[in-house]
Amino acid sequence: MLAMLFLVAIVFFAIVYRVHGRYMARIYALDDSNPTPAETMYDGIDYCPAHPAVLLGHHFASIAGAGPIVGPIAAASMFGWLPAYLWCLLGSSFLGGPHDMGALVASMRHDGKSVGEVVDHWVGRRGKLFFLMFTILTLILVVAVFLQLSANTFEADTAVAFSSTLYIFLAVVFGVLVYKYNTPLWLMTVIMVPIVIGACWYGNYADWVIQYFSYSMPTWRWLLAIYILFASVLPVWLLLQPRDYLASYFLYFAVIVGAIGMILGGKFEVQLPAFKGFVAGDQFLWPMLFVIVACGAISGFHSLVGSGTTSKQLRRETDSTLVGYGSMLLEGVVAVIAIGTIMISGKILPGGPVVTYAQGFGQFAGLLGIDPKLGASLGGLAINTFLLTSLDTATRLTRYQIQEITNMKVDKYTATIITIAAAMALLLVKTVGPDGKPVPAWAAIWPMFGAANQLVAALALLAVGVWVTKGLKKNNKFLMAPMWFMLATTVAALLFMIKEKLTGVPNYLLVGISIVLLLFALLMVKESFHALKVKTEEEYK
Repeated sequence: MLAMLFLVAIVFFAIVYRVHGRYMARIYALDDSNPTPAETMYDGIDYCPAHPAVLLGHHFASIAGAGPIVGPIAAASMFGWLPAYLWCLLGSSFLGGPHDMGALVASMRHDGKSVGEVVDHWVGRRGKLFFLMFTILTLILVVAVFLQLSANTFEADTAVAFSSTLYIFLAVVFGVLVYKYNTPLWLMTVIMVPIVIGACWYGNYADWVIQYFSYSMPTWRWLLAIYILFASVLPVWLLLQPRDYLASYFLYFAVIVGAIGMILGGKFEVQLPAFKGFVAGDQFLWPMLFVIVACGAISGFHSLVGSGTTSKQLRRETDSTLVGYGSMLLEGVVAVIAIGTIMISGKILPGGPVVTYAQGFGQFAGLLGIDPKLGASLGGLAINTFLLTSLDTATRLTRYQIQEITNMKVDKYTATIITIAAAMALLLVKTVGPDGKPVPAWAAIWPMFGAANQLVAALALLAVGVWVTKGLKKNNKFLMAPMWFMLATTVAALLFMIKEKLTGVPNYLLVGISIVLLLFALLMVKESFHALKVKTEEEYK
């Protein structure tokens, strides 16, 4: 069963990459003779051309986070593995992929600026303000939650903390040697990648690692806050590009181990039902399945990454298909493997989806003769690699957007400090939980992140759709059909959430934020369709 599901997914993704990827490349008229912003606006800090292998590593590692692991596992546990599996395949191919590639190309054609700037140009200033206010609030929540989850994984496994810290320092060395001393990329890859992977094995058995990397969660949280402060403002070639490039090889290794586990996993009995019903507790399959899965199928965060950091590093226009569309399909593969881990466990294990994935990954690794304990650490490191890359990328993205909304009147250091301070406030300030007891603000707000994130996806699809129609004068149905589905789904999810949070012990903080986000989104939709209507009237005249 596992082998069949995995092979079907691989063949399906290969076909849609070739067919739908080429179709979108024709719509956007990608042409390598056109200079990219990485060349025309090169500054050595944010704008810096990257080899497609390096950029694919950065983009894939940044967009993944824990989403393609946590979301599909949670959804499969609620509704069965089949709905989650089908949504990951179809969503990645026809919703998430066009969303990611569209945002990347649109940004590239607008000097590497964010989707907010695309909205400003084709929808209007008010539309841009609504979009940026929405996304800044969402990104600050992402920074807070990924900061917390990263600190948790560092505290739980010293081998993961050691390996992650090591490859950050190796990335700086890599960046200096490749970009300043022109050391061949292949040579540094051959040297560095085995060190990164071997560090996880070493960290499980070295006593000094356990001694010097055993810190409490609050300590790791502050250390990580300092790290992202520097990571957000350093030149991309010094840390961001090489760190994500090195991390991507570990992630590819994890995908390969997971793939082998799925293909050779015939001895594992499937414990999870294929379909558990249209209702799970008080949650309905629609809209919740399509909100919970998030990064495994479509995620608004991806458009912020593509138009925030990735578009500033594209060396050629045609790299957009591999980096934008290919990364989303690769993330769909990760989601399928994650679903496989809960299929053999039958339920979410104590510790949540992350532990469920790590334990399942350990069983897959055991098929290759790898010690299950080491396999579990490798799985944990894979998750933390996703988290850490998404964490500092999200910090940089928030910094960009704060600068954009203030017309660059705020410098990058101040914008970064504002971002981290707001995220830390969500971690340290407490509010009322569902049971009436105090909980950290981020924990109270987190349940609505899925809907907010997916609403960003709908708005990004809408913005790119307006540009395709008004700017490129091409058919935008391949973007607008997914937009309408995600808009209806996320608005319904937010309305259900508002109703739920007003019953029992009311959570007015969550209700208030949900209403504000919903209002910003609907106002931007109104502005966008007004822009399309104005265009149509001008053409008629």
